[in-house]
Amino acid sequence: MGNSQLSAAKKAKNDEFYTRMTDIEHELVHYRDHFKGKVVLCNCDDPFESNFFKYFALNFNPLGLKKLIATCYSDSPIAGGEYQPSLFDDDVDENTGRHRRAYKAVVNVFRDTTGDGGLDMDDIRNLLDSGENELTELHGDGTYGAGDFRSRECLELLDEADIVVTNPPFSLFREYVATLMEHGKRFLALGNMNAITYKEVFPLLRDNKMWTGFKHFGGGMNMIQPKGSFDSTKTKSYEVDEKGNIIKNVMGVIWYTNLDIDKRHEDLILYRRYKEDPSRYPKYDNYDAIEVSKVKDIPEDYWGVMGVPITFMDSYNPEQSEIIGCSESEGRGFSNGLWDPASKTAQPTIDGRKVYKRLFIRQRSSRPFIPSPSRRVPFGRPLAWRQDGAIA
Repeated sequence: MGNSQLSAAKKAKNDEFYTRMTDIEHELVHYRDHFKGKVVLCNCDDPFESNFFKYFALNFNPLGLKKLIATCYSDSPIAGGEYQPSLFDDDVDENTGRHRRAYKAVVNVFRDTTGDGGLDMDDIRNLLDSGENELTELHGDGTYGAGDFRSRECLELLDEADIVVTNPPFSLFREYVATLMEHGKRFLALGNMNAITYKEVFPLLRDNKMWTGFKHFGGGMNMIQPKGSFDSTKTKSYEVDEKGNIIKNVMGVIWYTNLDIDKRHEDLILYRRYKEDPSRYPKYDNYDAIEVSKVKDIPEDYWGVMGVPITFMDSYNPEQSEIIGCSESEGRGFSNGLWDPASKTAQPTIDGRKVYKRLFIRQRSSRPFIPSPSRRVPFGRPLAWRQDGAIA
């Protein structure tokens, strides 16, 4: 299940890809300092089904959260099983046999309610039942249905939140990110790697208003699909969990965020030299830039514009280089004059042959200071960069 499967899901509005707890834990450990005293919203997640909600609920006290909010539906497609406690009463649609209401779940406190000396999801359920935490039905606004992240009720929850963490619908990723930015939210969300060149997303990456997360791009991500939503004849490689859900590696799924992490300030080590073999870096027919087909081949001694694969974002340090533009349809209007208006295609070409999507970058000859909350500066003295790239 690679990009073709994601594209098919997008066309069919089949967005039921669920994230495993292990992948959430491996990513979220790099953001722990951001969450203390904050209100976290998971606005595309079902409690007792969503591993995002479980992660923040079970780590409510260690993270020092002020509040956890989740919007959810009671017709969970993968809920069920004797170890899967239900939040909801038996409100079942007689025609479909499924639950059908939308709710918001609010966690204000997490403590042992069972007397077993531990904290688990049973304690969350008990605290919701007792009223110390909150479970309230959502109703929609006439334009968007109950629980839709674009509805008035959910936008009010968004405004209350400090940080949003979720796996949003792939088919609505553009609109989802635009909503987060419009409301000035900090966030961490999963998305398709090809979203890097979306015309709604690329300017945010170029202008350092968002970036990619800690997990490296390679290897894809094992994700969960509900039983019954997967055509096993389309692929041979998948697993089935205890509830009959499909566990399948999905290529092209990465994290997007505007929460600062150390990785964003690590230099990409460059060891190629342009002067040693200029012929390995041909110029494009329709872009004033050289082609660098692999990130590892970026030359350390070239100061002009280079076209690089979109996987460059996995190694992008805004203190080391700058993003000028990108090709394909997003090249039109975002390439700062690099693109030849007379060309019939926005894709870069070499001797008339089209090249896959490219980001256009340039190394910085001097290094601006881009603050990071993870940096420790002695005696409160701000960091600054000299022209030679050293710390002043």
